Amino acid sequence: MPDAAAPPTDPPTTTVSAFLDLSADQATPASLLLAVARRDGVDVVAESLEVAGPDSAVDLDELDVGDGTRMHHLHLPQGRTTVTYRATVRSARAEGPRLTDAERWEFTRPSRYAPSDRLSSFAASEFGGVAPGELPSAVASWVHAHIAYVSGSSSPTDTAVETVLARQGVCRDFAHLTTTFLRAMDVPARLCAVYAPGLAPMDFHAVVEAAPQGRWEVVDATRLAPRQGLVRIATGRDAADTAFLTTAGPVTLTSMDVLAVVDGDLPADDLAAGVPLP
Repeated sequence: MPDAAAPPTDPPTTTVSAFLDLSADQATPASLLLAVARRDGVDVVAESLEVAGPDSAVDLDELDVGDGTRMHHLHLPQGRTTVTYRATVRSARAEGPRLTDAERWEFTRPSRYAPSDRLSSFAASEFGGVAPGELPSAVASWVHAHIAYVSGSSSPTDTAVETVLARQGVCRDFAHLTTTFLRAMDVPARLCAVYAPGLAPMDFHAVVEAAPQGRWEVVDATRLAPRQGLVRIATGRDAADTAFLTTAGPVTLTSMDVLAVVDGDLPADDLAAGVPLP
């Protein structure tokens, strides 16, 4: 008698949250990228986003900015405003989505923080003999080995050029440099803002998606959290497209708290394997 088929395994449940305490000297337009991306394979079981101004709740407009990314536009009032986001998510991880012709052109070009044209010779000297399918792993290993993760070591305007010269940075710097080297080697690459269970200290996290062989897979040169547990927030060319807060005037971020917890054990990460990001 044949063995009974194994029962299907439900995807793990991940709980994420973000709290921002903001202060503005005057009313100013702003945008938030906090919400989990709406994509195939992602089931948002529960979700809430609340913005409380000094006197009342603040109205939000949700904008679809492409690839599942949801931007929330608002007008921050003068004074203190708090932003609270919570979501419970189940993500089914099969193979990564196919690279489209439009994406191939968009994500091999230089961008604001990933000037691949300026580092093309450097990339060729380091990775010229690597097979295309092995480039994401090779580039991430190089960045991990040569760039020190140092909190507060870079400025919001630093590009991959400053990172390779300083040899230190934070997650966005690791992601920008990885993206830059991959694009310089003609591999489409883009930056993803994510919630990252297992990250310590907990924060928003930046990783890279690359498509060396026609399908997107996630790469993280910091190796600070398992890729299998990541939850996508926003996707773009670089941090200019994926910042959690953008304002049209001066706003002070007084405090911030981010949480991402997976139900059960954290997955093990095989660094040599391609991993899709739903």
